[in-house]
Amino acid sequence: MLGETRRKTELLKETEDVTVIDQVVGADDPENNGEYMTEKNPCKTSSLDPEVKQYRYENGRRYHAYSEGLYWAPNDDKQNEQLDIFHHVYTLVLDGALYLAPIGENPERVLDLGTGTGIWAIDIADKFPNTRVIGNDLSPIQPTWVPSNCSFEIDDFTKPWEHILNSFNFIHGRALHGSVFSWTCLYKEAYAALKPGGWFESVETTIGFYIDDDEGQPTAIGSTTSISQWWMEDALFVNMEENIFKVPIGSWPKDPKMKNIGRYNLLNLRSFRKEGFTLSLFTRFLDWTADEVYVLLAGVRSELRSKDNNFYFKMYVVYGQRPFE
Repeated sequence: MLGETRRKTELLKETEDVTVIDQVVGADDPENNGEYMTEKNPCKTSSLDPEVKQYRYENGRRYHAYSEGLYWAPNDDKQNEQLDIFHHVYTLVLDGALYLAPIGENPERVLDLGTGTGIWAIDIADKFPNTRVIGNDLSPIQPTWVPSNCSFEIDDFTKPWEHILNSFNFIHGRALHGSVFSWTCLYKEAYAALKPGGWFESVETTIGFYIDDDEGQPTAIGSTTSISQWWMEDALFVNMEENIFKVPIGSWPKDPKMKNIGRYNLLNLRSFRKEGFTLSLFTRFLDWTADEVYVLLAGVRSELRSKDNNFYFKMYVVYGQRPFE
């Protein structure tokens, strides 16, 4: 699995010259019955507008240009490597699975919201070669060498969706925190875009860390009604289920699986994620200097390295189904 992640990380480094994004479903699609989520034509241009790649550069990092400022993390190679490492952490937590929703063996169409480097969408396309997989993002950082059943689009999913109503069997959103103005609206858009019987899965982690004396129980912590589940209920989803997992940071757990997860998660956080999480937010909104942020992060990395701190965060996997009626 890690070898596959490394292979795809190398592919992602080829994306600086991306000028073409595969066209997504449009008016000539045989499944289009004239129903659209907005009055706009949902056809995306097959060539990128020049301003999409007129990136914003700030404190030595690169940020997206389309809907500038909406997403707080960089989109440069350093951050993209972190995204792929974190993808590996996610799959380790789920014992190699890419999702938990019972979507069946042959989903026709799958949408990945905020696809980032596209690694989840690519893995899904490999798993289901007869499934059409679409990933959208604000940045054209996805590779050009992908399975033939996988394509990407530049889109802002916080705006009214332009996809055809009732057109997807599975919609997946992961690590969207900090970039969603209204989760209620997002869930309702997903509901409308799903075919009756289709599934929506939302995967998010807590921003804050936890610490306790537990040496690392390896599976789900339990299930309680979270805010995500309330939003799904409000959007009229049914058959909802929530799983909450402990994700350790560092090699402190005794359980071998959790220890392995913790090692990769420590790499994810110490080497890449903390700067990407912090730099733009602290300098843009708190008026810190970049040097002040780096001093803070040096202290954070020191705390993360300490074997006395049994840090972990929680990962919530919530899914629900659009009713058949």
